[in-house]
Amino acid sequence: MVVFLARRVLAALFSIFVATIIVFGMSRMTGDPREQFLTVETTQETWDAWGKKFGLDKPLVVQYFIWLGKASVLDFGTSLNQARPVRDLIAARFWPSAELALTGWFLSIAIGIPLGVLSAVKRGRPIDYLVRWFALLGQALPPFWLGMVMILIFAVGLELLPAGARDGPRSLIMPAMTLALINAASNLRITRSSMLEVLDSEYVKLARAKGVSETVVVWKHAFRNASIAPLTNAGLLLAGFLAGTVVTETVFAWPGMGRLAIDAVRTNDFPVVSGLTLVFTVIYVAANFLVDLTYGFVDPRIRIS
Repeated sequence: MVVFLARRVLAALFSIFVATIIVFGMSRMTGDPREQFLTVETTQETWDAWGKKFGLDKPLVVQYFIWLGKASVLDFGTSLNQARPVRDLIAARFWPSAELALTGWFLSIAIGIPLGVLSAVKRGRPIDYLVRWFALLGQALPPFWLGMVMILIFAVGLELLPAGARDGPRSLIMPAMTLALINAASNLRITRSSMLEVLDSEYVKLARAKGVSETVVVWKHAFRNASIAPLTNAGLLLAGFLAGTVVTETVFAWPGMGRLAIDAVRTNDFPVVSGLTLVFTVIYVAANFLVDLTYGFVDPRIRIS
């Protein structure tokens, strides 16, 4: 287990290191960032002052290591448009994104996985076709359309929930359900496929022949061995939710990191874009790392591979 854990930690650290090179390189692909914000009327003194302030007067390799050193302590510089530390901007948007992401993720798991198991166990029956129809509909519906329909029904028509913004627990219901219903479909389909494969295996047939109850067969013998693929999908979904769901946050005016990223791209605010990209990368790497660890507990064979 120690070797397994050490390999995963080294792989995660190497992935983050490579990501820092890519993020920094992409922020400099268009040339000196000063050219995007300073006009031809800018004096040489202002040009030099910006270069000294943001470290843009040094060679690219030196700039990278300066940026990496600061990024390691969460110092991503200062926003060029808002004149505020990027760290503060991201911190202010992280918790709203985390609140929405975790709520939507738990709901998608609670809806998708049990329905996937039910569909596999009841294969070929009416309930199976109904659940599969729900999965197909969930993956086909655009999230912006579902969000607007919810606003029309529950905010405009019934006046039960607020239409947008982050204002108390009630404002979380519609955006979280939008995320959950759309992504529960993928959890459902992956869980169903994995369960069907396991339910046809010989050891499940043997357990049933021995008279083991159907509940034990399904949840102890079948689901545990079928959980690798759903775990992978759930981990990637959580990372995507935490990194900001741009469409849902825009429809419901939710002040998360997704909207911050879009605003930064529109205004060419490269310190904010670089900081957010690195944060998103760390979130995805951390999610994959946790999924790998979970693999080791679910299937002991993976720990020695």
